[in-house]
Amino acid sequence: MRRHLIKKLCLVFGPRFPRIWLILCPVSVVVLIVLSSSSSTSFDSATLTVKPDIYANYRRLKDQAVSDYLDLTSLSLGVTKLKEIKLCGREKEHYVPCYNVSANLLTGFKYGEEFDRHCEVSKGEPYCLVRPPKDYKTPLSWPVGRDVIWNENVKITKDQFLSSGSMTKRLMLMEENQISFRSDDGVKDYSHQVAEMIGLRNDVEFYQAGVRMVLDVGCGFGSFGAHLLSLKLMTVCMAAYELTGSQVQISLERGLPAIIGNFNSRQLPFPYLSYDMVHCAECGILWDDKDGLLLIEADRILKPGGYFVLHGSSLSTKKGSMASPIEEFARKICWTFIAQQEETFIWQKTVDPQCYLSSIQGMIPPCREEREDIPSYYQPLASCVGGTTSKRWAPIQNRSSRIQQDEFYEDFESSLSALRNYWSLLTPLIFSDHPKRPGDEDPLPPYNMIRNVMDMNARYGGLNAAFLEEGKAVWVMNVVPIRARNTLPIIFDQGFAGVLHDWCEPFPTYPRTYDMLHANGLLSYLISERCSVTNLLLEMDRILRPEGWVVLSDDVGSIEKARSVATQIRWEARVIDLENGSDQRILVCQKPFVRR
Repeated sequence: MRRHLIKKLCLVFGPRFPRIWLILCPVSVVVLIVLSSSSSTSFDSATLTVKPDIYANYRRLKDQAVSDYLDLTSLSLGVTKLKEIKLCGREKEHYVPCYNVSANLLTGFKYGEEFDRHCEVSKGEPYCLVRPPKDYKTPLSWPVGRDVIWNENVKITKDQFLSSGSMTKRLMLMEENQISFRSDDGVKDYSHQVAEMIGLRNDVEFYQAGVRMVLDVGCGFGSFGAHLLSLKLMTVCMAAYELTGSQVQISLERGLPAIIGNFNSRQLPFPYLSYDMVHCAECGILWDDKDGLLLIEADRILKPGGYFVLHGSSLSTKKGSMASPIEEFARKICWTFIAQQEETFIWQKTVDPQCYLSSIQGMIPPCREEREDIPSYYQPLASCVGGTTSKRWAPIQNRSSRIQQDEFYEDFESSLSALRNYWSLLTPLIFSDHPKRPGDEDPLPPYNMIRNVMDMNARYGGLNAAFLEEGKAVWVMNVVPIRARNTLPIIFDQGFAGVLHDWCEPFPTYPRTYDMLHANGLLSYLISERCSVTNLLLEMDRILRPEGWVVLSDDVGSIEKARSVATQIRWEARVIDLENGSDQRILVCQKPFVRR
């Protein structure tokens, strides 16, 4: 009888059993065991139903039963178990893709372009997971973490610290295992001075005077930006990529908004009319270089009536005799020189777009055929003035007309409401209370280390608005994909930080700089663009700090692909059903602190 049965099976499958049957047989037994015990468990489907009371104290994703069940579901769907992705070498602990000066020079980039971002040069590099430094420590909670960081978390040496300027050494204290940032009256005095120079009584009046969005170019280690943030001004630090002692890396480690970028050969990934003030204090940029193209780019992102603040010892301190090329070119782009005190100079952009149509010889003409729905993403620097025909052209002193009704804005309220409702499901999951960590001094909510948040498909900035409404002490980098609708102008007009980005490429930031990554609909969008979901999650892993969170919302197929990759990179993952009959699912993941 037994031999007869084997002969029948051999007739069907051949002399050898397919390997899949060797897997499915034990799997079937386990499935029967799980199903038989379903009455005594709370898991009766492949996805979970969100119930805030169940997850009120949820901290780590340790539910092995659900993980096993989802693995079985994957096998039944034909998803093969992939090998885990290996760790990168120690030399890549602070790795930032797309910034390889040597490779750029060999490719032929020169005249400063070799320092720009060139992702096409580094394509095809093998997969690996960027590991943290050996003595990496979880950052302290905000606001303590703003003033104290672990020196092993960033790449700066004591020699670099000692060779920095006197201002930096006065504001920083480098101890055995941590760096402290002192509250310095000099920063407050400087901020007060800038306010007085533009006609205000003190810097507390910045906000009411229309200065709410500030781009701090070459920000040092963020002390000026930290002070402006305390005044409710959204201040974004922007500095060029640095191999060590990075201004952007240290600012982000402190919980301050920052991004890698520089005025060099291409336009910045911001829309026209983005900032109320562009500030440069000893930022190292030669503004009169390249026939004034760098000043034209500063004008492009500066709002009407906005201020360009320049501070540095390289400028003449004799009144009326500052570097003449800058002053001469400022007049050509309709900037008015309004004040000078010692080494600080301030210009104000015109509020009249007709100024650029002047027949005065040498005036820089306005650009033709501007379209705000087409983002200018790393385009060559323009030799014309942009934004003059924009519907968003309005003086910063007139805030009431800043957000105009247009084809995007009519969907804003419904999008915001949907995001708030959806986020209310996750708030008990993410922002659960737990005891303070050693060294914390009564941190403000949230208590679980979330400060730097990125919304990878920000749409209208609804997630950012929802965080504000909930009173969370976070800031959000709102990212708008370049081939999606360009809603970034609306995000900026709400006073939120944001940037354009191509998610088929790495993001311009250092490893371990964000505490939470959120994306709604990004996976299916990238799949439609034929971009790699694996590459995306590897990049998310690079920029996410250990124990950081990932929240992805998308259709079932996209979420299943992402969950498969999450297993490869050893994230703890859970799929959640929205409980509304939708085919949308939420994937919540946490990056482990230690990964071997």
